[in-house]
Amino acid sequence: MSGEPSLTELLRQIRACRLCAEHLPLGPRPVVRANAAAPLLIVGQAPGTRVHESGIPWNDRSGDRLRDWLQLDRATFYDESRVAIVPMGFCYPGVDRNGGDKPPRRECAPLWHEAIRARLPHVALTLLVGQYAQAHYLGAARKSTMTETVRAWRDFLPDFLPLPHPSWRNTAWLKRNPWFAEDLLPDLRRRVGAVLGR
Repeated sequence: MSGEPSLTELLRQIRACRLCAEHLPLGPRPVVRANAAAPLLIVGQAPGTRVHESGIPWNDRSGDRLRDWLQLDRATFYDESRVAIVPMGFCYPGVDRNGGDKPPRRECAPLWHEAIRARLPHVALTLLVGQYAQAHYLGAARKSTMTETVRAWRDFLPDFLPLPHPSWRNTAWLKRNPWFAEDLLPDLRRRVGAVLGR
């Protein structure tokens, strides 16, 4: 990659990005964490308001649930040499008319994701958290619904493992789909432990 920016320089460029500024109600504050040594990549949706305020990804109740799913403490989860965190949209997108967050801005992933992934040579497993990450990374291989995609998680291994978003809004989904906790979570925890050398 001679002549191309290093990961450090690329992250600096991303954090300085103002491409969508006019569409962001709280202004731009790109949130991303990566280190070339990381073996685990988490691709989520976009920061919520708490994450926007702190600049720390998954620094909210959804993050607490995600860490529980992965059985990772905060120190491990936020160790950039072990876990890279790259959302589909780097900035808080605002609220939709139903009171939930808007979808991630469409500009981020095509502009930055390929370049970031090219600089993460040790990633052994990518977690695709939510339908937007699954649509982008799985393309035509994705099933017709998020539930079917997650239920078919074995089809996407060993590179990708799709997950529902750990939002409190999905609590009812988790109750309706007990196979997630019974079958998928033990496999997820084993794979995450293996790639992190735990």
